Amino acid sequence: MPAGTPLYMTIAADVRDRIATEQLGPHTLLPSERELAEQHGVSRMTARQALSLLESEGVVYRKPPRGTFVAEPRVRFHVGSFSEEVARMGRRPAARQLWAEHQLASPAVRRALGLAEGAAVHVFHRLRSVDDVPFALETTYLPADLTPGILEITDEGSLWAVLRSRYGVELARSTAVLESIVLDDASSMQLGVRAGSAGTLLTRTTVDTAGRCVEYARDVYRADRASFEVSEELRTPRLSAV
Repeated sequence: MPAGTPLYMTIAADVRDRIATEQLGPHTLLPSERELAEQHGVSRMTARQALSLLESEGVVYRKPPRGTFVAEPRVRFHVGSFSEEVARMGRRPAARQLWAEHQLASPAVRRALGLAEGAAVHVFHRLRSVDDVPFALETTYLPADLTPGILEITDEGSLWAVLRSRYGVELARSTAVLESIVLDDASSMQLGVRAGSAGTLLTRTTVDTAGRCVEYARDVYRADRASFEVSEELRTPRLSAV
């Protein structure tokens, strides 16, 4: 690392590199603060700072009094269907429906879906998991006139798959905004993390091939278990003649 880099960041980078190169696998016990300090010739306070930085990044987790362990790698998502993204990675997605109901659309939901005043929506609130580990809380709004009878569907898989197969919706584009948040007590409990843990709020709209918005969703992810890959095709700007 560049000269002048704080020692705790250098130690953290060394541990991070060993994890990235698979020298340290998930749930491996890391050296203690004292052992790290001796290995790198620093104080225990500096070693503690390095471990705290790695913990805040979700790279390691602590289990007092046993020690600090390497965390499972984050699942990397593209913006899209949770079920389809997880299955694409060869892992097992699941959804547990917490509640679902017919509602009058709020002004914010009407605006997102492009609905008229007085329009209704079908709302699903679901706990999503990967290999039985809680990952996200999804709140999904679908136009009621587009999805009659959807609340009676017991399949807890992909809502996108239901839109395609049952309602003939051809999905074209999904756009999302990601924001860092602090999880409230209820969300923390449902996701199996400490209250006040970091989370990621993903607000998503999906349109069909006719340009109609068919889904609005607010999804809360555990920040320690999920990451998101965003790519953009860059075009070379045309040079205008002078």
